[in-house]
Amino acid sequence: MWSTSREIAAGDVVIIWLTRDVIQPLLVTPGKDFNSKFGHYRHADLVGIPYGSKVGSRNGKGFVHVLRPTPELWTMALPHRTQILYLADIAFITSYLDIKRGSRVIEAGTGSGSFSHSVARTVGPAGHLYSYEFHEVRASKAKEEFAQHGMDNIVTLTHRNVCKDGFTVIDTVDAVFLDLPAPWEAIEHAKQALRKDRTTRICCFSPCMEQVLRTVSSLNDSGFTEITMYETLLRPLDVTHVPAPTPISEISEKLKQAERRREEKRLKQIAAGRSNATKRKREAGVEPLPAGAEEADDSLGSKRVKTDDENLYSLAPNPESEIMDLDAELPDTATPTFTGPATSQTPISAAKISLSKVLSEVRGHTSYLTFASLQPFTPTDSATTGTPDSETILSEEI
Repeated sequence: MWSTSREIAAGDVVIIWLTRDVIQPLLVTPGKDFNSKFGHYRHADLVGIPYGSKVGSRNGKGFVHVLRPTPELWTMALPHRTQILYLADIAFITSYLDIKRGSRVIEAGTGSGSFSHSVARTVGPAGHLYSYEFHEVRASKAKEEFAQHGMDNIVTLTHRNVCKDGFTVIDTVDAVFLDLPAPWEAIEHAKQALRKDRTTRICCFSPCMEQVLRTVSSLNDSGFTEITMYETLLRPLDVTHVPAPTPISEISEKLKQAERRREEKRLKQIAAGRSNATKRKREAGVEPLPAGAEEADDSLGSKRVKTDDENLYSLAPNPESEIMDLDAELPDTATPTFTGPATSQTPISAAKISLSKVLSEVRGHTSYLTFASLQPFTPTDSATTGTPDSETILSEEI
């Protein structure tokens, strides 16, 4: 897993990136095949290509990216045997426990090994990680993964119930991380495992506030100081570039033009209706009356049928003059003038703005991180200079 070569070799562990949400590990074994909805791939085709390559499928259905494994990618791709720690918590715990190159760390609750891989990279060959798992099946599976990933010289995995039996090291480690259902039962054992010649730290990962309260009480009883509790919340944002919105002046101009076209169409329909009515009267042998006589006849209550458009139009005294006034109010410009940062030389439609929104699914946790420090042991004067004899004590009393 920690190969530094540029090309993929047989037996390497690689990360297959299918989509942003579909990532999985793969042990490159020539002779085997890898199938997914993105096509068919042969392991032998991956041997010799550089890490990060884009590989097309043999049946032409799609492609995948083959990436070099890192603890971050492994956290996203590992097979879940328990609830795991994600990157936000791992980074915060590593920083607050002051884990660095050469540190010796205890991890109680190996689980799926997400935290183990990050700590192993941080401490390096000069440091060491003592990992403990009480579940035998999970412990054996994690041990196989550590051996497959080349972490045997950095991680020592032990199948052990640390709450009852304690740890296998004493006065050795710089930090302790407890991911247990009842961490308060292992705090006294953790105190014995921590070094006494320097300031050391402990972190307890608990999903419930009741567990935090019991843990804090146990830390106080065991002599730990600087007890604090944190909750890490991660909110990813999706940022996209979209065209700038259309200016209001341009939208207003389009609405006015649409209103003019609608009014012109209505007047044409009214004129066509009158022309058809006059034509029908002539065909029936009825001489049409002059305009003034027809209006007078209408005022006396004649039963001439009128269309709905005519009834609406009759509310306006002079529709033609109304249309002319509307035309007079609107400037006849093909390109509206905008104010602001956009200029006439830069079309407003070419500009883009950035929008961000919270992703619908936020991957995180529901646990609390309780930290505490153990101060170095300070020997008393009697331990450094020896116990005074009886004559010295008698002289001091006199």
